[in-house]
Amino acid sequence: MDKELIVNCTKNKVELALLENKKLVRFETQTEGDSFQTGDFYFGKVKKIMPSLNAVFVEIGHEKTAFLHYSDLSPAIKNILKFCKHYSQPKADIIDLKSFQTPMEVEKTGKISQVLANKPSILVQISKEPFFNKGPRVTCEFSIPGRFIVLTPFSETISISKKIVIKEEKLRLQKIINEHKPPYFGIIVRTAAEGKSDLEVIQDLKNCLEIWKTIEKNVSKFPAPAKLYSESNKAVTILRELLSPDFTKIVVNENNLYQTILHYIQQIAPDKIDIVSMYTQKTSIFDTYQINKQLKQLFNKKVYLNSGAYLILEATEALFVIDVNSGNNQQNKNQEDNAFQTNMEACEEIARQLKLRDIGGIIVIDFIDMKLPDHRKSVTDSLTDLMKTDKARIKISTISKFGLLQLTRERTKPAIEVDKNDWCWACEGTGKITVSKNLDEELDRVLNILSQNGTKQVSIEVHPIVATYLKSGFLKTPLKTLSKKHQIKIDLKNNDQLNLININFYNEFGDKFNDAAPHL
Repeated sequence: MDKELIVNCTKNKVELALLENKKLVRFETQTEGDSFQTGDFYFGKVKKIMPSLNAVFVEIGHEKTAFLHYSDLSPAIKNILKFCKHYSQPKADIIDLKSFQTPMEVEKTGKISQVLANKPSILVQISKEPFFNKGPRVTCEFSIPGRFIVLTPFSETISISKKIVIKEEKLRLQKIINEHKPPYFGIIVRTAAEGKSDLEVIQDLKNCLEIWKTIEKNVSKFPAPAKLYSESNKAVTILRELLSPDFTKIVVNENNLYQTILHYIQQIAPDKIDIVSMYTQKTSIFDTYQINKQLKQLFNKKVYLNSGAYLILEATEALFVIDVNSGNNQQNKNQEDNAFQTNMEACEEIARQLKLRDIGGIIVIDFIDMKLPDHRKSVTDSLTDLMKTDKARIKISTISKFGLLQLTRERTKPAIEVDKNDWCWACEGTGKITVSKNLDEELDRVLNILSQNGTKQVSIEVHPIVATYLKSGFLKTPLKTLSKKHQIKIDLKNNDQLNLININFYNEFGDKFNDAAPHL
C-alpha cells in the first residue's frame, strides 16, 4: 500500500491530507492561533473546587478554565504536587525525578477537595481540546509519545504492546528498557518497536527524556498559568504515529515547514529522507493531487455510495446524526434484501466518515428498517469490525427495533468541518430568508413609528440596488414621498455588505433603531 502525506500551507492555516493508494483516509487542519492541542503540557493554577463533580477547574490561559476530574489525577498526584512546589521556588535546582518518589498514592475513590484543598499550582496535560462552549479537559497522568515508546513520568510501570507476540522479541525489548530507563519513569513499548535495532529504541527513549527535561526547565522558568511544551505541528505528529516502510511520498508547499519535516525525518528515519519533496508548481497542491475533489465529495452533508444510496450527516449540540437512504439503489426486488445490502454498504462509508471527520461524542445512525434479526446483527457486527482500526475508544450498541444504532466515540477535539462553499449574503448562512415584503410598505411602517416618537431626522442604510430604486423617478421619488408624508428628513446611505432585504435606521446621533424598543 502506497502512503502519501500532502501538506498544504496557506496564509493562516496548514492542511494535511494522508492518502492510501491515492484515496483520502485522514485530513487534519492546524489554524494559526491553535494554542490548545491534545498532548500539550501546561503549568496551571487550581481556581475552583467542585465537590459535587469531584473535580476542579484549572486556569491554564484559555478563556475557559480547564476541567480536571479526580479520576484523571494519577495515583502519584502527591508526588506531582511536591515536584510543582519545588520548581515554583525562585532559582530551583533541576534534580532527579526519583527525589520526589514517595510511597504516597491517592485512593481511586477519594475526594478531590481533600487532595487539592489549598488550590495549588499544578502540572497538567491536555487530554481533550476545547470545543463548543467548553474549556479543555486535562489530566495528571502524563505521557510523552515517541515513535517506538511512550514515556510516562511519575511511574515505574513497563508494558509492551500486546500485538508483539514473539516471546524473544518481547524479552529483547524488555532488556533494552530495563538497562536504559531512568528511575521513576514508566515505559510503554509500542508495536512499531518490533524488529527495530537497540540503537533506534534507545535513541527514541533519549528524545522523549529530552522533552521531559524541557518541561522541567520551563516549570522553573514560568509562573502559572503557562504553556510548558507543545509539539511544533501536526505534520510531525502524523509522521511519528504513521511513518512506515510503505510511506512513498511527503510533499510540502512551504519552505519552513519543508525544512522542519526534513530535519525530523533525518533524525528518526534517515533512510526515508528521499521521499520528502518541496512543491513549487503554480497549481494548488491539493488540486494536483485531487484532494480538493475528494474533500468536496466526502465532507458534504450528503455523501453518495457506489450503489446510488446516500448518507445524510448532521451535527447537533448534543449528538451527531447519520441517516441512511436507499436513494436510487433498487438492485433487489425484495425490500428486505435491498435494505440489508444498502446498510452493509453504508457501514464501510460510516466507519470512514467517523475517522475522517474525527466525529466524537454520541452518534446515532438511522439505518433502513430491517425485519430479520440476523440482518440487524450482521450490520452491527460489520460496523464493529470496521471500527477496530480506529484508535479512538468506541462503544457500539445493537440496532433497535426502530432501526437506530447508537455508538459513542472518544472526542478529544471538535469534529473537522471543511468549508468549500461561498457565504450566502441573502440568508447569511442560515438557509432561510425573511418572507418578502413590499419595500415601500416596510419603510412606511418604520417611519410612521419614528415620526410618532418625535424623530425629525433619520439615516437609512440600504444595499446600493435598493438605494437606486428609492432615488428613482423624475418629480416624485419613493424617498421624497415618504419624507414628505412623515415629516422626517431622510439621509440615504449605501452599504454593499447588506443583503437586499435588510434596512438599517439611525438617528442623528448614530443610534440604531430597534423595532422591539422603537425609541431612538
